[in-house]
Amino acid sequence: MIQSKVNRREFGKMGAGLALATAFAQVPLRAGAFQTASDSGAAQVAITLTGDNGGTCTLDKNSVPAGPVTFTVTNESATSLVEVELISNNRILGEKENLAPGLPSVSFTLTLGGGMYQIYCPGASNEMQDFEVTGEAAPRPEGGVTAILDEGTVGYKNYVVGVIDSMVVAVERLNDDIVARDLEAAKAAYPLARPFYERTESSVEGFVLDGFDATDNLGNLDYLIDMRESNLDPDAGWHGFHAIERDLFEGGAITDDTVAYSAELMENVLLLQTVVADLEFAPEDLANGAAALLEEVQANKITGEEEAYSHYDLVDFAANVEGAQQAFAFLQPGMEMIDPDLTVQVNTEFDNVNALLKTYQDASVPGGYILYTAEVRDSEGPVLSKAVQLLQEPLARIAEKVATAV
Repeated sequence: MIQSKVNRREFGKMGAGLALATAFAQVPLRAGAFQTASDSGAAQVAITLTGDNGGTCTLDKNSVPAGPVTFTVTNESATSLVEVELISNNRILGEKENLAPGLPSVSFTLTLGGGMYQIYCPGASNEMQDFEVTGEAAPRPEGGVTAILDEGTVGYKNYVVGVIDSMVVAVERLNDDIVARDLEAAKAAYPLARPFYERTESSVEGFVLDGFDATDNLGNLDYLIDMRESNLDPDAGWHGFHAIERDLFEGGAITDDTVAYSAELMENVLLLQTVVADLEFAPEDLANGAAALLEEVQANKITGEEEAYSHYDLVDFAANVEGAQQAFAFLQPGMEMIDPDLTVQVNTEFDNVNALLKTYQDASVPGGYILYTAEVRDSEGPVLSKAVQLLQEPLARIAEKVATAV
């Protein structure tokens, strides 16, 4: 149904997959559907979000034995908390997002080796909590640095697939609000749907629908999902997220055209979901993709042109940075063997950018960040650009190192 702008990437034999590969539950658990370890063989961890103290994330246990673990997340009353992540060495191994209060509990299951992990609940009074898995750790990959890097590409693909699966759910919710002609609900759903594409854009763009030339934007899946006013092709016209953004935030109305844009976006996102299932990556793809996401930040987010009508640019900015950091995190075990000093430098600069981004957080705004108005852009843009530039320089050196590793 679709083809790549260039030959589809096939980069040799992929590894058997990380021991930490996730098996995401795609539907909410029914009430009373919780299983005990004796029922399923998986250890059970309940995570509850409440509105206490501005938002609290509570675990019913902070230690389990190594093996399969099911995390079940329930948002009872926390309007400012919408996401829970399991993290190890800066890698997001599993997550649930769009956790509105009152929705059914949701779960994800992973097989975990022994070690210390973190449960991250962005915006909670206790954002980061240690989570211990006891017992023998999963063995590290064997076969030298090349095998370790290849293993990382498999883990990154799992991350990309999970992000796009979550994107489908978020776009479905946006589409439902648009079909219902509920303007305020759609405006609130829009910034919750946007970050998923921004996290993985550099890895999933560039596909062309069958029957179209690569120069024809009407067949360019990335254009159809994420075109901006600044790169509008008059021959192809308005499509995707930003056509919807324009109608919701500038036009202030849901028209028949808006409904049509939303239906087309839903169709194209579902198509993208089928595409990513077949993607394969080389280590340098992860490095180049991370660098490309930071270029997106500099070119489109800091300038304020990405979300020209809604001004949710900082939401996209944070998503680009997260996607870049994830790509690097899956390369990190190999990079620690290739160039440990550069690895430390890259991680330090990621920490600096994330610390700066945190100063712009605002839980009262959909998406969790202040609006990137012209005034904010003029005052804060140079500061943000400098921080990203300091990260871009060392990160840009990774692709060559992993491509030539032996």
